[in-house]
Amino acid sequence: MGFKIKDVNAFYGEKQALMNVNFEIQKKAVTAIIGHSGCGKSTFIRCLNRMNDLVPLFRVDGEILYSGMNIYSKSLDVTDLRRRIGMVFQKPNPFPKSIYENVAYGLRIQGINKKGILDKVVEESLKKAALWDEVKDRLQSIANALSGGQQQRLCIARAIATEPEVILFDEPCSALDPIATAKIEDLITALKKDYTVVIVTHNMQQAARVSDFTGFFMLGELIEIDVTRKIFTAPSNKMTEDYITGRFG
Repeated sequence: MGFKIKDVNAFYGEKQALMNVNFEIQKKAVTAIIGHSGCGKSTFIRCLNRMNDLVPLFRVDGEILYSGMNIYSKSLDVTDLRRRIGMVFQKPNPFPKSIYENVAYGLRIQGINKKGILDKVVEESLKKAALWDEVKDRLQSIANALSGGQQQRLCIARAIATEPEVILFDEPCSALDPIATAKIEDLITALKKDYTVVIVTHNMQQAARVSDFTGFFMLGELIEIDVTRKIFTAPSNKMTEDYITGRFG
C-alpha cells in the first residue's frame, strides 16, 4: 500500500481547506486529483510530504499513513520523509546552477561528493527524466538557459536523484506548451514502473491520459475516487458527472 488517508481535515487558521478526507493511494500507480481552483487539491498533495508545515497557521488532523507509519507523528524525520516523497511544482524551479549541479544537489546535501557516484546518478536521473540526450554535451551550462519543458524535466531528474519512493506533481504542465506537456505526460506514464505517482491537474484530459485512478475534490471534500476509466465514463456521483461533462467548474 502507498498511502492511507484517514479522517483528514486541514485548516489555514480558521479557514477549513480539507474536510474529512478518506481514501487509499495505490503503490506504483498514477493517481490524479482533479477539481476546480480552490477545491483543496494542492493543499491535499502538500499534506503528503508535509510541505504545508512551512505555511503559517496551517494545521491538520486525522492520519496520513505511509508504509504503515503516520507521517504527522512527532518522532518522524521530516527531512527524510521529503527525500522519500519527492515533489515537482507548477512552475519549473531549477536552481541558478549548472544542469549537473541541479541534479547532484540533493546528494551533496546528504554528504555524497564522490565524483564517480555523482556522475553515475546525474546520468541515470537525466535518462529517467528523458533529458540526457538533449543535455549530455552541456552539463556545465546554467540550467536557466533550458526551455520551460526541459527545465521541468530537469526538476523531475533532481527529484529522482535522491531515490524517492513517491513523486508528487502539482500542476506540472500548466506553464508548458502542448509539445512539452506531451513529453511530461509520457514521462509520468513511464515513472510508475518504479514510483508511486500523485498528480494534481486542472486538465481533465490529462488526468484521463496519464492516471490509473482519479479523485474528484469539491470545496475541500473528496466527492469520489475510482478507476480513471470509470470516473470519466460512469461516475457514481452526480456532482462528479456534472464536473466531468462541464455543467459546472
